[in-house]
Amino acid sequence: MSAPAAASSCCHNEALAAPSPSLERELAHELTLLRRRLAVATVLTLLVMLASLPHMLGMHLGWLPSWFTSPWSQLVLSAPVLFWCGREFFSGAVSALLRRSADMNTLVAAGTGIAWLASLVATVAPGLLTAEGLPADVYYETAAVILTLVLLGRLLEARARGQTSEAIRRLLQLQPPTARVLRDGVASEVPVATVVVGDRLQVRPGEKLPLDGVVEEGSSWVEESMLTGEPVPVAKGPGDAVIGASLNRSGSFTYRVTRVGSDTVLARIIELVRQAQSSRTRVQRLADQVVGWFVPVVIAIAIAAFVLWFLLSGNGVLAMLFLVSVLVIACPCALGLATPTAIMVASGKGAENGLIFRSAEALETAGGLRTIVLDKTGTLTRGEPEVTDFEVLPGSALPAQTLLGLVAAVESRSEHPLAEAVTAYASSRAGAAPAVTQFEALAGRGIRATAGGRDVRVGSPRWLAEAGLDTAALDAVVARLERAARSVAVVVVDGRIEACFGIADPIKPEARAAVAALRRLGLEVVLLSGDARRTAEVVAAEVGIVRVIAEVHPGDKASVVRQLQAQGSGPVAMVGDGINDAPALAQADVGIAMGTGADVAIAASDITLLSGHLAGVPAAIELSRRTMATIRQNLFFAFAYNVAGIPIAAGLLFPFTGWLLNPMLAGAAMAFSSVSVVSNALRLRRFRPAPLPAQVPA
Repeated sequence: MSAPAAASSCCHNEALAAPSPSLERELAHELTLLRRRLAVATVLTLLVMLASLPHMLGMHLGWLPSWFTSPWSQLVLSAPVLFWCGREFFSGAVSALLRRSADMNTLVAAGTGIAWLASLVATVAPGLLTAEGLPADVYYETAAVILTLVLLGRLLEARARGQTSEAIRRLLQLQPPTARVLRDGVASEVPVATVVVGDRLQVRPGEKLPLDGVVEEGSSWVEESMLTGEPVPVAKGPGDAVIGASLNRSGSFTYRVTRVGSDTVLARIIELVRQAQSSRTRVQRLADQVVGWFVPVVIAIAIAAFVLWFLLSGNGVLAMLFLVSVLVIACPCALGLATPTAIMVASGKGAENGLIFRSAEALETAGGLRTIVLDKTGTLTRGEPEVTDFEVLPGSALPAQTLLGLVAAVESRSEHPLAEAVTAYASSRAGAAPAVTQFEALAGRGIRATAGGRDVRVGSPRWLAEAGLDTAALDAVVARLERAARSVAVVVVDGRIEACFGIADPIKPEARAAVAALRRLGLEVVLLSGDARRTAEVVAAEVGIVRVIAEVHPGDKASVVRQLQAQGSGPVAMVGDGINDAPALAQADVGIAMGTGADVAIAASDITLLSGHLAGVPAAIELSRRTMATIRQNLFFAFAYNVAGIPIAAGLLFPFTGWLLNPMLAGAAMAFSSVSVVSNALRLRRFRPAPLPAQVPA
């Protein structure tokens, strides 16, 4: 192993390892600072409230010394609460003012700042008020209590973020710190950071796999539930891909590392979850816009209330109480927490169930889907086709073994999903494969090459008909195979049709139940396939799909999705796993990629199903709908609370009942609203996907 490779490996592995302590330190620092400030604010606020008891009760309390109950003591005790414990609110308000905008910090800073400054005037120059016949009352306790309650809300919010990121922290801890590397036939324990692509790792029973790779020797059952959500161990043998951080249940095996650092499945999962938790939905952007105009309106209402009550009563203190109450009760903290908290919880919960949302917008859009398009190969089927039929046509000029040798030679060059099955079948029954030159693959049609000096073509009957060949002799065979849900590949040698293959791709056992679950959710399910119509219709009938769009070239799949969107079929989702599905996944309102598929398909998707299990599709939609319902509940309660509370705080009931909303009560109500919103969002942690129907009628 060369030094440069090792250095490169370390850098890559640090891309996975480094964020963990950084994330932990950042969150721990924020929580520690908030706890410290809340603790100091709580103690000082209790002392301020105790000092204000004689004034609030209207009686002398002999057990409290007069110096302690004086306004000057309250001034000294409350100043640290506002200007140290709550300094972020004031700095945030100043920043918003410099941007010529207003936010939640503006309301908190204005409400508490005005109450404290008015009290300062009453303390330093009480004669200014008494000369006008107004009492020189102070409201230091009001400002201190409000700041303390808002700090409590911030602490609860930070704790909620920590709880909702628990899935990420667990994922970060899944990768073992060391790996057993085989070098020169000797196994040695080395740090994972030093492992490079191509190293051979040995895994024993009960151990976690350090990195992604492909099994070379041995076999075992590997549990991937930590990453995919699937509790059933998966059999692994030579040639099978394995995922880092999964658990080896039984047996020992050796595998070659194919991905390290930020390229591993684990690292990409973590990054996608982080992106989703930090992104913003359309609903959240709308809420931010509402806050943008809501804050200036509230400030205007508060000023109007002050002016009105001062003109009506001539009591500046009373008018100031109304002003402060409006500013405090209108603080839209709950409005700001409504969406991001729910998104963070849902993203983490999705990761626990093997559902990776690339963005908050994908999480939002999935709940409103009306049409879902399912690719056939690798999505509804296992994506591991096998040859079931090989027929040499009457009048063939070449024997079967020679034909199989030619097919094995040319198909071994192809990357088509069916090529591996054909190659495996032909190679096992043919002799030596001839040399191949001038190989050409035509997407959606077939392959053409020169093998052993012969022009060989293997492809779909439709392609051969388009090329001008007479395929009449094939019609009966093709119809019979397609009725049995077989894909047909025709062999043409030197312009003469010689034979055909029937290839079957087994349908996933959960496919029918998953389709039934999607229909139960009210979605129209469409099967999209490049296969012949009869083959696609047989598969569709078996899984319970009515609408079939078949014989679609790979490059045209995105156009089909675009047409469905234009037809007013509502938001359209595309579910696929292949490279040729990537454009359609990107075109769809929501692209859903099977985690067992091609990397480019996963990169183009909005949601990745790590297990490749179709049950994840309805589960993702259920989680989206539950999340959006929670967000709507939060927004309603937060906004309705503010709208209902502002008139009361402005003194609407005061002329009739004499009831005055004390700013302290307004602050407590505002804090309770924030706690309610966070608690409601945390209910998403109890989300469990509905099980697929046990029995689905044919």
